[in-house]
Amino acid sequence: MRTGFDRLAEDGFRLLAGQRVGVVTNPTGVASDDLRHIVDVLHADDRVRPAAVFGPEHGFRGTAQAGGSEGRFDDPATGLPVYDTYLKGGRELADVFTASGVDTVVFDIQDVGARFYTYIWTLYDCMDAAARAGLRFVVLDRPNPVGGRAARGPVLDRRFASFVGREPVAQVHGMTVAELARLFNGEFLARPVELETVRMTGWRRGERFGATGLPWVPPSPNMPTPGTALVYAGTCLFEGTNLSEGRGTTLPFELLGAEGVDGRWAEAANGLGLPGVRFREAYFTPAFSKFRGRRVGGVQLHVTDPEVFDPVRTGVGLLVTARRTWEDFAWRADGWIDRLTGSATVRTLVDAGADPAEVVASWQRDLRVFETVRLRYLMYR
Repeated sequence: MRTGFDRLAEDGFRLLAGQRVGVVTNPTGVASDDLRHIVDVLHADDRVRPAAVFGPEHGFRGTAQAGGSEGRFDDPATGLPVYDTYLKGGRELADVFTASGVDTVVFDIQDVGARFYTYIWTLYDCMDAAARAGLRFVVLDRPNPVGGRAARGPVLDRRFASFVGREPVAQVHGMTVAELARLFNGEFLARPVELETVRMTGWRRGERFGATGLPWVPPSPNMPTPGTALVYAGTCLFEGTNLSEGRGTTLPFELLGAEGVDGRWAEAANGLGLPGVRFREAYFTPAFSKFRGRRVGGVQLHVTDPEVFDPVRTGVGLLVTARRTWEDFAWRADGWIDRLTGSATVRTLVDAGADPAEVVASWQRDLRVFETVRLRYLMYR
């Protein structure tokens, strides 16, 4: 298994020859063989001219929590200027690229396969900004850690576009970052960028991260393991509720709960017979975020068969049963659940007492349309 960066290095960085290079990356941008960060590798190699680094949400070195970044600084290891891209886009981000003096922007960040994980929209915004600035854009590919056989879940309605979803993409997109870049360029960007992708070797669509042999570097502070990524596309929906999504615990997105929740929730969730997963009655005390320092009750997800586990269907089932078994269930007042699901449909159906199967059925037509478009941009069997 060789990542896009591994292959770029093995080719002597010829694709970047003669260019002043800016790198959009975070702690996941590492060489597979020795875990050196790619910025350190590029800086030490006379064949490349790195000129700047661009940090996304959580920052280049990954020290910021959700909704934060590291700002502008000079990297102490290389002396390179590090610019903050978080929540920047359009002409503002194009001006950052121009001011940095780069000719080519390189993107290398490990994604987790969910539409609302912000790095793919950093990719989108950076492609758009590079096109505005007249720069070349290179995407170094990495595996989709939850596989990529099919897309799942609701497709974003553009009326609900935000930084957790800018374009009509399924909640589980089933694509790698290079494939998404091709999709963005071909379908969504008003001004396509001069795009090149460096594909992986040795990865197949059905493989999850554990089969790759690659080291897992947490792409964000609350994504500690590939197991977290496996459930995230479903349980992150609890960000849109008044229940804890497990932030502030050692099992974010695998533990869910709130004060006053008891064993009835786990019993109801298990009663749905969802494939590939079981639920354990659990109690925990978050160290930060919702219910900080307070004892809450809820569930822990145990994925028993990743081959049949559907994170979005599971997330919907948990929303339905939480609402039925906990009288204080509520959506966040800012409408965040609609941003996460991409429309008001899921929230409206859950409030109306719909069963999980009815909710899942609501997005199938749009999902088939997205799947047809998606197939045109896939790069791997």
